[in-house]
Amino acid sequence: MKIKNTLQKGSVRYIVFREEGIWYAVNLEFNIVESGDNPMEVLAMLFEATEGYLESAKKIKARPHILNQKTDKQYEDLWNILEKGGQQKEKTKMPWVFAFGQMPLAVAA
Repeated sequence: MKIKNTLQKGSVRYIVFREEGIWYAVNLEFNIVESGDNPMEVLAMLFEATEGYLESAKKIKARPHILNQKTDKQYEDLWNILEKGGQQKEKTKMPWVFAFGQMPLAVAA
């Protein structure tokens, strides 16, 4: 596994999407998922959970692998589609995406 994030620097990717009437916010590198009725609310909950996760990792002086977890295939595939600018030509059922992007760990802490 390639180490991208350390306790001092790095970034995490996130996606906020709706599936079957529920909003989900996912932090791909930390494998954190929040859910709720409102996309802004789940995004705020995700950022708060990410901050808490990073603070806890710093407090215990965790090894970098905890900040570089293997991403769930479903979310990695969705990230790749979004990064390329849309749905692939194959018949992929895309969830409705509210937002996606990267956040520096310095902002999360």
